[in-house]
Amino acid sequence: MISNITLGQYVPGKSILHRLDPRTKIIWTIILMVAVFLMESWQEYVMMGAFTIILLLISGVPVKQTLKGIKPLLLILIITGILNLFFIGGTPIFQIGPVKITYEGIISAIKVFFRLVMLVIIASLMTLTTTPMALTDGIEKLLKPLQRIGVPAHEIAMMMSIALRFIPTLLEETERIMKAQSSRGADFDTGNIIARVKSFIPILVPLFVSAFKRAEELAEAMESRCYRGGTGRTRMKEIHYTPLDLTISLLSVAFLGLLFGARFLS
Repeated sequence: MISNITLGQYVPGKSILHRLDPRTKIIWTIILMVAVFLMESWQEYVMMGAFTIILLLISGVPVKQTLKGIKPLLLILIITGILNLFFIGGTPIFQIGPVKITYEGIISAIKVFFRLVMLVIIASLMTLTTTPMALTDGIEKLLKPLQRIGVPAHEIAMMMSIALRFIPTLLEETERIMKAQSSRGADFDTGNIIARVKSFIPILVPLFVSAFKRAEELAEAMESRCYRGGTGRTRMKEIHYTPLDLTISLLSVAFLGLLFGARFLS
């Protein structure tokens, strides 16, 4: 289950999404996620779903690799859908006492489920097709104008990059500790919720120790290389906007126009 989390992982490739400037991917990931929340009609859901599938196919990332990132969130997605199913008023289809399922509740649950799935896929594609270093440079470039008002753009970008980079590492460490504890007789799958929570305490202690140790080693490595932040820092690979970024941006603008144009023109 833990190994299925794809956030922070990178899959090397030479696809269209891999070649895009990281700033383009960051900006359009945010725009598309906002667009997902603004969807209302089934036509918009179908169009956005088709667009997400197209992004998935042209990313060059194995479909299985992307979709497995949904599995750890499947329980949350189902619970969210069920909450909408029972607490949305409307035309009742089935009712037992105060509990009733409405037609509007079913529609809302389905929409919420697909909306969250699309959000996970869109966010995963950005990290799966962008190296941590490129992501850091992209965030720093986007935040650079805010330096005039005292915002530490480089430090924020570095912290976000380190956090994303260490997600897969900590997940691997968690899985390793769980296997070690299971070999010693620990049981994480049986018992009630309280018992399962207590069974994770032997995992959290060594995990925190390992995390602090890795953080200390990283700090020492950065100090030994005379790291002093973004001042005077040079880069082996500079990021630049290309005609491909302009083309993809124009196509995305055209898609959003088709997606929401009918609603605002009617």
